[in-house]
Amino acid sequence: MPILVVGGHTRSVGKTSVVAGLIAALPGFHWTALKITQYGHGVCSANGEACDCATADHSWAVSEEKDRSGESDTSRFLVAGADHSWWVRTQQGHLAEAMPRIRKILASTQNVIIESNSILRFIKPDLYLTVLDPRTADFKASAQTFLDRADAVLLHSVANPNRPAWESVSLKSVIDRPMFTIQPPNYVTPEVVEFVRAHLSVVFNKPAP
Repeated sequence: MPILVVGGHTRSVGKTSVVAGLIAALPGFHWTALKITQYGHGVCSANGEACDCATADHSWAVSEEKDRSGESDTSRFLVAGADHSWWVRTQQGHLAEAMPRIRKILASTQNVIIESNSILRFIKPDLYLTVLDPRTADFKASAQTFLDRADAVLLHSVANPNRPAWESVSLKSVIDRPMFTIQPPNYVTPEVVEFVRAHLSVVFNKPAP
């Protein structure tokens, strides 16, 4: 069962678009998609604003998406072609409490694509892609922690990528990794698709679907 994780250094850099793009480009995998959202102090990590992510009686919640309108991120995954889509919501620092439920989902499906950085604390995926935008200064601690585990970098095309807006963050740990230039709205290029297909074919030990 291949597990593909897509992370990024902050919100609004295209993580969801990458996940949806890969689901659409590789339909033969019959993906189960998960989006992990962490919240705290009334603020959501998805957009930095007050939200309805928090649950009234638990520190975490897991719900299966059924809506196919494309209005939410998890709905976009279904529209892209995912067989199933799940939204995992946890308080900051409480992802461990949701892991038994997440592992149950993982055990019941064949191919999984997860939008998250923090999930890497608990699982070792077969492939981890990180999305970086040099124009955006914020760089999450979780993204810094796991940057050296990235198998490839999806780098937004900018005028001067050698002078990123973020400070005190070095890309030396991924300098030798495959790096794909992306330019919205084309978040998933043919080169990215073929990289993922080829990498996961090794997991299958046969040509990937």
